[in-house]
Amino acid sequence: MKKILIIQTAFIGDVILATPVIEKLKQHYPSTQIDFLLRKGNESLLHNNPHLNKVLIWDKKKSKYQHLLQLVSTIRKERYDLVVNLQRFFSTGFITTFSKATQTIGFDKNPLSFLFTKKIVHQIDKNDHFVHEVSRNLSLVQHLTDDEFVRPHLYPSDEDYKKIMPPQKYICIAPTSVWFTKQFPANKWVSLMNKMKTDVKIYLLGGPPDKAACEAIKKASKHTDIENLAGQLSFLQSAALMQGAMMNYVNDSAPLHIASAMNATVTAIFCSTVPSFGFTPLSDQSVVIETTEQLDCRPCNLHGFKACPKGHFKCADINIDRLLSKT
Repeated sequence: MKKILIIQTAFIGDVILATPVIEKLKQHYPSTQIDFLLRKGNESLLHNNPHLNKVLIWDKKKSKYQHLLQLVSTIRKERYDLVVNLQRFFSTGFITTFSKATQTIGFDKNPLSFLFTKKIVHQIDKNDHFVHEVSRNLSLVQHLTDDEFVRPHLYPSDEDYKKIMPPQKYICIAPTSVWFTKQFPANKWVSLMNKMKTDVKIYLLGGPPDKAACEAIKKASKHTDIENLAGQLSFLQSAALMQGAMMNYVNDSAPLHIASAMNATVTAIFCSTVPSFGFTPLSDQSVVIETTEQLDCRPCNLHGFKACPKGHFKCADINIDRLLSKT
């Protein structure tokens, strides 16, 4: 094979969890050109990746479908030998089907998978049968490579590391999430920080939309050394900072997967979602914390909701001391 395209146009964490496919294909086809298609806004995640030839960008917010057709035209001209589609939505199935690639691979849940050269069963189990999302992604290319597990990988530059220049002892907290029911409550983050040692600096991380929420948490805390970096760092700068932290506290959200990609020490808090969905941390030193209460309503949804459907949000009833014991 001379040219491969990988498609993952979903969110930040999804792109990170797709990077093992890049790593795996490059291991087995070192001279092959590998390109990656993602949504606009996520492209900086793949900066400095030594295994990629180029990154294609789909702007979903501006002339979404017009841009989709332009992308298909561009991809068809590339004459890829292989297109690997990691998504289960019609739009990427459309791109895959009309790519003119020699081989097309995707999950059976994609509505156009019957037109792919090969389709792989996609299964998410909320019970005891655990398959990590990375393993699901790698299953798409297992017949072309091998069955060895590969972790996600991001590549901060020397400049990214120079940008952060943290103290020797610090902790990172990423307190927010797009979904309310995935988000450990703000008052509990405040309680956690109030119990932390005063000689340890705390960095609050997030994107520009998270700045106000992080600032409110900072102001409510009694800890004397907190810096709100939400919206101030790039993805890779955040990754570089998390790599050296004594501990990273995260929700079941993108920062969890950044920690995995940097093999950073991490405590992941799962509220409405459950570990068996397959999105747990992969760092050597990692722990998952969830409620000990048996709730009939948990999990309520794969991605979470903007509010607790039951109105009680009991899945966030987690003792703060359980988090501190991991630091």
